[in-house]
Order: sequence, then structure tokens, then C-alpha cells
Amino acid sequence: MKAPTGPAKLYDCRDAFIDTLEDLGAANNDILAVVNDSVGSSKLTGFRDKFPERLINVGIAEQNMVGVSAGLANGGKIPFVCAASSFLTGRALEQIKADVAYSETNVKLVGISSGMAYGELGATHHSIEDFAWIRALPNIPVVAPTDRIETAAAVKWAAAHYGACFLRLSRIGVPDILPDDYIFKLGRANILRDGNDLTIISNGTLTNRALKAAAILEDNGLSVRVLNMASVRPIDENAIIEAANDTGAILTCEEHTIFGGLGSAVAEVVVDHCPVPMERLGVPGVFAPTGSANFLLDEFGMSPNGIVERGYKLIKRKV
Repeated sequence: MKAPTGPAKLYDCRDAFIDTLEDLGAANNDILAVVNDSVGSSKLTGFRDKFPERLINVGIAEQNMVGVSAGLANGGKIPFVCAASSFLTGRALEQIKADVAYSETNVKLVGISSGMAYGELGATHHSIEDFAWIRALPNIPVVAPTDRIETAAAVKWAAAHYGACFLRLSRIGVPDILPDDYIFKLGRANILRDGNDLTIISNGTLTNRALKAAAILEDNGLSVRVLNMASVRPIDENAIIEAANDTGAILTCEEHTIFGGLGSAVAEVVVDHCPVPMERLGVPGVFAPTGSANFLLDEFGMSPNGIVERGYKLIKRKV
């Protein structure tokens, strides 16, 4: 079995993020960027040059960064807090809990280079627990856009939304999937292709791989629904229930540990409302080794062919 190939151009979602943030900043003087000595990796150089008084670099002090951002929000500003997701969510989790979630401040948390995007830097830099950590907190929507179009739409939504949110962005190149006029809606999934034998639910970097897997399965006579579930919290319960009823089996794919993330969120809905055979594909509760992001995804069975293999096994459980 071979995944379909093509000349699709790959895009870094950080570019869509910063282009959109600069446009929003030009229209609204209250929009700020707060960083932890990560201007380059967050691609905020252009924002800094255009609005030097509105970029605040606190240095490598993530806890302080979140606390400062909460204070700015209380003063009427709209801070976008940009940092490597592993450090933003790991080092500053207490401040995110107390100063952002509990205090209900208007802080936009942006986890850059999430998942295993920093693959060669090893387990300390992998961010495969961030869904679980942030999803457990009240008052913070958790969003993982799948391409540059959804990234831009989600940033626009975040700026207009009064309240906290967590945007999880990768640096792994992905193709365009959604239409140019796409509008992000919190808590809504997108049906990218329909089917009745199996549903694959994914987000972020995994959605384009899920689509390739669905195409392979279709070539082998199976009909596969693909749901792009960018909104992890709140999650689209209706789309999950409908998928379970229509296809009878659900496979989740995520660049995250299988504990506490997208798969767990979907499983909670399935257990409560529509029990069907289900499997969670992701990092199986271990520290990921060192290697390129694409190598690591493939290593943990998240290549298109790996998704196909899990899909076949899951469909057999329906019989």
C-alpha cells in the first residue's frame, strides 16, 4: 500500500499566525505579544519591528511571562503569550491555572512548536502533554488548527473572543486543507470527507495524514469519514455521536500522548453517549526518543500507512 503523492506545497502555520497577528495589531492598539526570549522561534520579528512598544520580552521566565500577561489583560490589553508549548504549559502551569483560568483573564496562550516539532532536541522539548494539562482547567478553550487557513481563522477568533484560550501551533510543514473562506467556530468539527465504515478524528499535523489514510482505505473498498477536530475543549459532541452512529467505529490520531488529549476527550463522549469500538493512536504513554518530527510520527504508527493498519484492525472489531 502506498499513500497518494502529489506536489502539494507545505506551509509553516507560524507564518499564518504572525501574518494574522500583525494585521490584527495594526487595527487594534490593545493587541500585544509577550514572549520568553522566543522572538525568533515565534516568528515575531516583524511584529516587533512594526510595534516595538507592544512586544514584551520577559526573558526565559515563563511563570513571570504568564503573570505579566494576566496583569496586562486586567489593564484592558489583549496579550498573545507566545512560547514553545513545552515550556509555556509545563513551566507556567500554576500561573495558567491561577492567573488565567481561575481569574478568568483575557489572555491568549500560544504554544509554538507543539507536539514533536522539536524532535531533534529530545524529550525535554517535546510537548506531548499540553492538551491534557490545559484541557483539565476550566475557562480555557483548547484549539489545535490543522493548516495555515485554520490557524489564521483561529487567531482572528481568539482576538475577538473575550476570555482565555490556548492555541496549539506546530512548525511542521502541512498542506492547505480547508477553503480560503473558512471561518473557525469554537466547538465545531469539520467533516472533510464522508464515509460509513470508519471515522478518523484528528487535528493539527495529523489531519492531512488522516486524509491520505482515508484515500488508501477507499482504494481498498472502504468508506471513511474524516473529522478535523481542532476544538479539543469544548469538543463537538454531536459530530462524535453522529459519527459513532453512522460508522460504528472511531479512530483518533494525535501528536500527543494517548492519555488526556484528543483521544481521551472523544472517548469520554463515546462512553457516555454512543459506545462503539474505538482506538486512540498517538504516543503510547512513553517519552518519545530523539529524531525528526516526521520520523517520530512514523515511528509511533502515525504515517498514512500506519493509520490504515490501525483502521483495518478497528473495522474488524465491528464484526
